[in-house]
Amino acid sequence: MYEQYWGLTARPFQNVPDPNFLFMSRRHREGLARLLYAVKHNKGAALLVGEVGCGKTTLSRALILELAEEKYDIGLVTNPSLSDSDFLEEIDAQFGIEPTNTSKVALLRGLNDRLVANVQGGKETVLIVDEAHSINDPDVFEELRMLLNFQLNDRFLLTLILMAQPEITEIISRIKQFEQRIAIRYHLTPLDQADTGPYIIYRLQKAGAKRALFSQEAVQFVWQHTRGVPRIINTLCDLCLLEGYASRAQAVDVALVKRVAASMS
Repeated sequence: MYEQYWGLTARPFQNVPDPNFLFMSRRHREGLARLLYAVKHNKGAALLVGEVGCGKTTLSRALILELAEEKYDIGLVTNPSLSDSDFLEEIDAQFGIEPTNTSKVALLRGLNDRLVANVQGGKETVLIVDEAHSINDPDVFEELRMLLNFQLNDRFLLTLILMAQPEITEIISRIKQFEQRIAIRYHLTPLDQADTGPYIIYRLQKAGAKRALFSQEAVQFVWQHTRGVPRIINTLCDLCLLEGYASRAQAVDVALVKRVAASMS
């Protein structure tokens, strides 16, 4: 709606996990580096936690893009709030495995055969579980633990990546055998004040902006209002561009941001 008015080719602040719009703050770079380390050095399991809206899902998509298709076989489970048998069935489906039936034995056998075939073919297997905090069946965590038992003498056959909100830490702490298998951990926090301006500029430039659209004072207030949470920044900035278009503003100033922020309360 407002793209042409602001000289944009796309909407810069969509709340979708598009890795092309992923701003690599220091925290995001470190988080991605740890996940890549877990995968490329066969560490078994890694856990990345972060508050709502901090970019975990987008980071998972960026991780997938970093892993060459010819070398990595990747399964992505985005809705893990399933029973243990349904969860295993979903894993098989994500890897394109067609078991002989839906019994647990058949589901695990099909997955094991795929893991072994991948190793023999020079491929690594990666399972990413997004929104892992939504797992509400304790048996699912037991199945995840058992997946890490797929090993040869000198290596895991699968790397498990969990993306979750911080409450998963307490859940996992009660499952010691599983907790001890998680070799890599990282807590993704919101953007700090110094990163918020570059974040806004980066997304605008990705959307085709040729000039500064937000004043420095406006950016400062965006950070104060959102406390650096990318999802909230996106919502606020998107509405600011819409309001600016409607009021025929030449740029987004602090008064406009305050007006929009007040309407969101």
